[in-house]
Amino acid sequence: MMKKRCQYGKYYIDYSLVRADRKTLKITVYPTSEIVITAPNKASLEEVEAFIQRKWLWIHKQLCFFGKYKKKTYEKEYVSGESFLYLGRQYKLLVRPGSTAQVKLQKGKLYLQTTGAVRDSAHNKKILNKWFRARAVFIFNQRMNIVSQNFRNTEMPELCIQKMNKRWGSYVTNKKIILNPILIHASKDCIDYVITHELCHFEQKRHDKHFYKLLNKKFLDWEKVKEKLELRYS
Repeated sequence: MMKKRCQYGKYYIDYSLVRADRKTLKITVYPTSEIVITAPNKASLEEVEAFIQRKWLWIHKQLCFFGKYKKKTYEKEYVSGESFLYLGRQYKLLVRPGSTAQVKLQKGKLYLQTTGAVRDSAHNKKILNKWFRARAVFIFNQRMNIVSQNFRNTEMPELCIQKMNKRWGSYVTNKKIILNPILIHASKDCIDYVITHELCHFEQKRHDKHFYKLLNKKFLDWEKVKEKLELRYS
């Protein structure tokens, strides 16, 4: 991956250039405002920059969207009244004192029971994150069992859960795939898409036309789900 800068009128666009075995150019704008251009190995730098300039309005629109989104985010305090995403839905958190530490989802609300002070943010965060982790283990394995029905000739791998900075999932070997625990905040169709994507790597290791042909076969309209995942839950 190479860092580059392209000028368009009075604007300068910083981007990362990735070379790949593909026929077309691709732009990805991440919620961090990072711009990544994936280009064919034989594409010249002039072709890449001409492509960026043609797509400038779309790039600008994405950057503005993520800029507004960032302004709306704030550091969670893990106290009553805040909302948290779980499987694509927002749930209001209600913190109550109790004899044991636990979390329950009831009637559209997250009830967190704590043995400490109800406004102890660090302790509440630890309790809630432990619950999210346990739900991730259960839900991810459940969705894996369902999605794997589309891959009957593939021996099911070990499913690991591990934090990753820029990936929702990762294919490691034919015996192991990794899912990012923050996927538990996304809707089930998004989770299914990531699992399907990683399982497709068992047959097609590279992101080439054969891979996307297989992905289209295994998951219809995956582009829309991928866009929702990146825009809503990143």
